[in-house]
Amino acid sequence: MQLVLTEDQELLAKTALDFVREQSPVSRVRALRDASDPLGFSKPFWKEMAELGWVGILVPEEQGGAGMGLAELAVVMEALGRNLAPEPMLSTVLLGGGLIAAAGSEAQRAEWLTGIAAGERFVSVAYQEARSRYDLAAVDATATSSGGGYRLEGEKIQVLDAAAADGLIVSARTGGSGRDRDGLSLFLVAANANGVEIEPQQRVDFRGAANVALRGVEVDASARLGAEGEGYPLLEDAVDRATVGLCAEMLGGMQQVFEDTIEHLKTREQFGVPIGTFQGLKHRAARLFMETELSRSAVMAAARAADADDAAFPALVSLAKARCSDAFTEIANEGVQMFGGVGMTDEYDLGFYMKRARVAEMTFGDAAWHRDRWARLRGY
Repeated sequence: MQLVLTEDQELLAKTALDFVREQSPVSRVRALRDASDPLGFSKPFWKEMAELGWVGILVPEEQGGAGMGLAELAVVMEALGRNLAPEPMLSTVLLGGGLIAAAGSEAQRAEWLTGIAAGERFVSVAYQEARSRYDLAAVDATATSSGGGYRLEGEKIQVLDAAAADGLIVSARTGGSGRDRDGLSLFLVAANANGVEIEPQQRVDFRGAANVALRGVEVDASARLGAEGEGYPLLEDAVDRATVGLCAEMLGGMQQVFEDTIEHLKTREQFGVPIGTFQGLKHRAARLFMETELSRSAVMAAARAADADDAAFPALVSLAKARCSDAFTEIANEGVQMFGGVGMTDEYDLGFYMKRARVAEMTFGDAAWHRDRWARLRGY
């Protein structure tokens, strides 16, 4: 496995970075926060991303996408992470779009994937429940047979970008109980369907999530994704792929904090000299550089394993997430410290990266959970 970008990937990475720097400065995130924007992102900016082909990178060509791989999407996610662009790539492209592409019917794929690639449809996945602690099988929501279809009951938490969603993919039990992996089914439900209640929330990084309640929601059998009772492996694979996308975004964030910190060390003077000449700060900066490069290698390995359908993919996902969770948090903390007291003020952007690092660390499993998962997958 070669952990280098191809010529086409390098071109895509440069194009994405140039566009994000010009069109999506961190000041845009600040403005969305100050306006208490209910969506937490910009639909016009999302449409521009769709016109560039980024939203449809993973969508097959027959549905209007580019039919490319996770390695290509990762370089776009890294560019978005550089400036904390909050658009719903995780929820709509990786989670929702990924599940529809993997298990949707021909009609579902034609309707939803085409809309996603065009930047006109938003899909989120409602799979987490209270006290589930990252266990995808910890599902109490139920789907009972009803008039040739299903009746959905239950509650979901932390549903990413649900306020903007046109559709929700819901995990519910058609069999089993507790934390059984068998018996989970997935259903594509219209967000405005009778009985769907969405309570928008704002996370600490100012991005949108929601609690979703299902109060006797009636759906046809055609709303099910994949076979009845066999939704767990589909959901696990989609979350793993979304985790790689999140890690790529985290990589972009930590790279930007590192570069901003280095620039500060070069220009900030104390005792008549740049503070970057102090040996102690040099050592700390060198450590941040190593953490960033180790994270880059882990993310690239996981993305390439996904595209190659490598059996080691799940373990590499956990390796990348554990590494990026620790590294992004440490680099953001060190950046604030090396900026001194001003690093904590709202005038500087560092606080936004620190908040994003905290949320990203807890999304799709924190570092401790993924280290444990990696050990289990490797037979320890």
